[in-house]
Amino acid sequence: MLFRDSAALVAAECLSGGLFFRLTEQFAHVHGHRPSASEVRSWERSIPVLASALNDAGLGQVEMLLEYGLPLNSKRADAVLAGVHPRTGLPSYVIVELKQWSSAEPDDDDPSLCRVDAYKRAVLNPVDQVRGYCQYLINFNGALAEHPERLSGAAYLHNATEFGVGGLFEAQEDQYGQLFIGSRRAEFIDFLRSRLSSAPGVAAADHLINGKVGPSTQLMAVAAQEVREREQFVLLDEQQVAYRTVLNAVRRAKRSDHKEVVIVTGGPGTGKSVIALSLLGELYRQKITALHATGSQSFTTTMRKVAGTRKREVRDLFKYFNSFMTAEHNGLDVLICDEAHRMRETSANRYTPAVNRTGKAQVEELIDAARVPVFLLDEHQVVRPGEMGTVAEIEAIAAKKNLTCRVVSLDSQFRCGGSEAYLLWVLRLLGLEPGGHVTWKPDGKMQLLIADTPQELEALLEERRSQGYTARMSAGYCWNWTKKVPPGQALPADVVIGDWRRPWNVYGDRAVGGAPPAALWATDPAGFGQVGCVYTAQGFEYDWSGVIIGPDLVWRGDGWHVNRGASKDPVFKKSTPDEDVSRLIRNTYKVLLTRGMIGTIVYSTDAETRAKLRELIGAASSFAAV
Repeated sequence: MLFRDSAALVAAECLSGGLFFRLTEQFAHVHGHRPSASEVRSWERSIPVLASALNDAGLGQVEMLLEYGLPLNSKRADAVLAGVHPRTGLPSYVIVELKQWSSAEPDDDDPSLCRVDAYKRAVLNPVDQVRGYCQYLINFNGALAEHPERLSGAAYLHNATEFGVGGLFEAQEDQYGQLFIGSRRAEFIDFLRSRLSSAPGVAAADHLINGKVGPSTQLMAVAAQEVREREQFVLLDEQQVAYRTVLNAVRRAKRSDHKEVVIVTGGPGTGKSVIALSLLGELYRQKITALHATGSQSFTTTMRKVAGTRKREVRDLFKYFNSFMTAEHNGLDVLICDEAHRMRETSANRYTPAVNRTGKAQVEELIDAARVPVFLLDEHQVVRPGEMGTVAEIEAIAAKKNLTCRVVSLDSQFRCGGSEAYLLWVLRLLGLEPGGHVTWKPDGKMQLLIADTPQELEALLEERRSQGYTARMSAGYCWNWTKKVPPGQALPADVVIGDWRRPWNVYGDRAVGGAPPAALWATDPAGFGQVGCVYTAQGFEYDWSGVIIGPDLVWRGDGWHVNRGASKDPVFKKSTPDEDVSRLIRNTYKVLLTRGMIGTIVYSTDAETRAKLRELIGAASSFAAV
């Protein structure tokens, strides 16, 4: 959270103007950049209104936790109120989502979405937004996990009247999601009094803040239940908007022979694959014809194994992008294209029979295959020449076919401890975002460490594994890879750094010497001990990520130098331009550096690069300090 104090003192800080300066400085420290002018205006206009309501209700000793960060992701609740319940005398909490809207109306297709003049696209009804925050906090904070009745949620539209937002009351309300408006302020005050008493809320706030953070819900751990049985993930804000945008498109398609394209774009850890599986599960349970497709053998093979265990029909839901060359036009209701940045120019290769060569671009084949094709992508995760899934390319094909194309952007962060600051640090480190590299400032969410040797890197990961965490080592593609291993022989130790030697992950779809097939390296516990490459790591997550930066990316003087000659990746041909190689190698390390859920430890094979990384990461983050 950015600030905590009693409602009485928050009101005093608002009056002096000091609160907004403190929020701004703390925001910059936590997120690695200063808040936008609109965010500061929101604080200035909304926080005093909430503090005033609490004080007028006689609740000046209730603790206000402002911009409260939800565990293990980057979402922030506007305010969490902590106090004592007026009847039970037990801790009581209220999440309040504050909106300055004076007018808003429900979306024509779905009251869980609404239209506001300030936004081009539909946004989540604030009732559903705050309900999602409540459900998420109950799942991940031990102080509430066993006492969900202690939490309530409210959306307060303090500038709104019944005339301006009356339609939003169509959304279903419950304990975790209720709507209040400024013209009926007395109802909001009555609600606060029903949940909080005048007693000091310090102890209740401490109890919540010190609540044990529950384990992150890792995608593969619950994939089977998600698809076959019931929803396992709580979708928040724009995740819920993306989810509902697709379901609404499906309803329109079934109602009126309609077809439209949906694009969901976001960086690593924004929950694209969670949305994909949530959609696939819901559509499967509704008996709507839907398939999931990727360009990743590792991801598809793992999903077939994990989600399709003991049920062939579920296993068959997972396909590859090149499976739709001869698909019937609009033969599916929905095709969910996950990791769509890995689409190729064409599905055909040298083994494709002439009769199947359509001449179409792969993206066009995928659009033609379903009434509602859905593309989930991150343009910064392109790591091979010929990968070409971008928003612009998909929109162009949709426009050529006169199809409606809806784009939903994700900005929350669920990987890397929910640390937006860490993701920005990585992007700026690699020159993928403007502004230049900066020194890492620990934010309490993501742990970033540096090792002097690969032995140290592996030892730290082993220690974390002994504590019950998952961990993997990965590296840039800078060592030759023995692809064929004779039966009965162990994997050769291809990755050699001084006297440290380890094998690459298995190449192919069979286990070798106890090591799992390539597709299962990231999820099978036996994957530890081999070094993964970007093609086996991409799309997956683990608690601790060890990343070896090889000689293909080194620091010289005042910037990065890409040495394409050090790369052993066979996808880089002589014809691949230097500029493309540089971008793809940087994207590769961006992918590897954003796999960890809790922490990342970095090692570079180059002494000058290690020195620069130590300068940027800081001595306090060294291996010895852990």
